[in-house]
Amino acid sequence: MESLDLRVLSDVLSWHQAGHAVTLVTVVQTWGSAPRPPGALLAVRDDGLVSGSVSGGCVEDDLIARTKAAFKAVPKPAVNLPSTMAYGVTQEEASRFGLPCGGTLRLVQEPVTSTVWIKELLDRTSRHQLVSRTLNLATGEVVLDDAVRGQAMHFDDTTLSTVFGPKWRLLLIGAGQLSQAVAQMATMLDFEVLVCDPREEFMMDMPGVTRLPGMPDDVVRELMPDAHTAIVALTHDPKLDDMALLEALKSAAFYVGALGSARNQATRKQRLAEHFDLSDEELSRLYGPVGLAIGAKTPAEIAVSIVAQMVEVKNMATPKVANLPGCTVA
Repeated sequence: MESLDLRVLSDVLSWHQAGHAVTLVTVVQTWGSAPRPPGALLAVRDDGLVSGSVSGGCVEDDLIARTKAAFKAVPKPAVNLPSTMAYGVTQEEASRFGLPCGGTLRLVQEPVTSTVWIKELLDRTSRHQLVSRTLNLATGEVVLDDAVRGQAMHFDDTTLSTVFGPKWRLLLIGAGQLSQAVAQMATMLDFEVLVCDPREEFMMDMPGVTRLPGMPDDVVRELMPDAHTAIVALTHDPKLDDMALLEALKSAAFYVGALGSARNQATRKQRLAEHFDLSDEELSRLYGPVGLAIGAKTPAEIAVSIVAQMVEVKNMATPKVANLPGCTVA
């Protein structure tokens, strides 16, 4: 899994190893219509080359100019500590930097003096671990620790804690061509992608995806889906899809979808209600036909519709989530 933030850190590592001085900038607070969320990263190299974004382009030019000037003014042996800065505090500044609707950004600037933590973080996230990084602004010390799903970024003017890794999970039932397209797109959106398909003829290679052995219903139970888990059934085989959906619809998963026409979905719901005793509330959580209605025809287009709907539900205020203990989306 290679998220945008991890790509920024990977660039910082390679630049530092090549002998460049680098500053890492993190969005820590936003007010108004800020274009980038807390936790967003930007790396600025001593020659002005950048990776990532903290404002969608609004304040990057000023940050680059300030950073290049600081690198020229301070000798390399000097030790610099992290500091905070803000953009858009006044309406005049917001207009100057192009921040929409008077939005305000508060940033932490951090001179990169060591890349040991970056190497470890990239290694751990490559193994699908969720990692918390805590920066002490008074000393510049960085500590890595295990994070838990749903853990949020924290900033208290003294320490900054951010989380890296697959905060959201997607379990795909089926490993066909459509699943491969969905997996590729979901991986780009920072989902940890898992796939289950007991059919030997569908043992296709899916880079960056974890293959889970066993029958789909057993896999769903063992996964213990939480409010940061999505499950999509794509085999078109009721023996596989229905059993997985039976477990998924009773879980805390924030999104449960199934491939098939409207007619097939109506038949499926009737079958699940009659033979597996699923309630109307549980059945209402099923997104089927899965995906947004965009007239998709090809596997890639259908994958776009599925992933777009999944993101829409993830970001909306009232997803189809069963009334289960601890079932909240953060």
